[in-house]
Amino acid sequence: MTGSSCSSFSLRRRTWLQWPLAGAAVAALPSLTQSQPQAAPLDGGAVRLVVPYPPGGSSDRAARLLADALAPRLGVPVIVDNRVGAGGRLAAQQVHRETSGQNVVLLANPATMLVAPLVFKDSGYDPDKDYVALSQVTRYAFGVAVSAGVPVREFSHLHAWMLANQDKLSAGVPATGSLPHFFALMLAEQLGLTLPVVGYRGSAPLLNDLMGGHVPLAIDTLDTLEPLHKAGKLRILAISDEQRAPGLPMVPTFKEAGLALSAQGWNVLYAPTWLPAARARRIGDAVVQAMGDKGLQARFEAADMVPVASSREQTAKMLASYRAQWAPVVRRSGFQP
Repeated sequence: MTGSSCSSFSLRRRTWLQWPLAGAAVAALPSLTQSQPQAAPLDGGAVRLVVPYPPGGSSDRAARLLADALAPRLGVPVIVDNRVGAGGRLAAQQVHRETSGQNVVLLANPATMLVAPLVFKDSGYDPDKDYVALSQVTRYAFGVAVSAGVPVREFSHLHAWMLANQDKLSAGVPATGSLPHFFALMLAEQLGLTLPVVGYRGSAPLLNDLMGGHVPLAIDTLDTLEPLHKAGKLRILAISDEQRAPGLPMVPTFKEAGLALSAQGWNVLYAPTWLPAARARRIGDAVVQAMGDKGLQARFEAADMVPVASSREQTAKMLASYRAQWAPVVRRSGFQP
């Protein structure tokens, strides 16, 4: 295991991964701004799209694709701003407390908007009172991956290997208190073993440690793991979706592997409630319009993400259902930050 505890990571490993898809399929597609006519400028000027997570992860890549598509529809620049810290809470607190009156929105996932308010007595923001969910942008599944040094090529053999290696067993996740963290606990429960969870500050340091053999097992978003799996740098053994991924037809779902496990995460665009309603409405409408565009959908799919175009009402319904499913899991885990 890397790091001094299960909630930290080695500070000596700071090198960011060079993501294989950065200059490949996504870059090969034409920019959406080349053909999209410029709209009348949004009141308040440029939009700052805050991402609570580091560059290179699923949310960051989604934000950059979305920003490219929103700019011509809003008639102003859309600038991605990575505000990393406190498992995503720092960004949510800062956007909530913003006093500039400028256009600021937040692209967040369940760790920030579901888990944190459940496990912290005072997270510094209330997702229901301080934010309005404008639209879901993506959904994603998780994968369980092993390093090349782990002599396991199928999920059916993983359980036996884990039992035989309890003394050096750990699972890395991109953040403490993230959905992969709780999925790791659910996996351990179903397998009947103890699985120490190592929380990292993002996917890049996690996967650097996985490929370097410093942590044997990782749970992360499928779009993050898939390029490295295809490059032979790690092996995905199972995925958390209800059906196999188109790009990984030989990798089974957990249900196919005999476990009653399935999970999907999401990225949702939020506006702080202090943002004027007319501006928030226009940004939300632009997101729905953009996410329904076939060209943008192709760019998300090329980046191994599942695009979603949902109205404010549809997004609210999804979030309520999601909370009903996951809040009991988080509470039952007894997780303490």
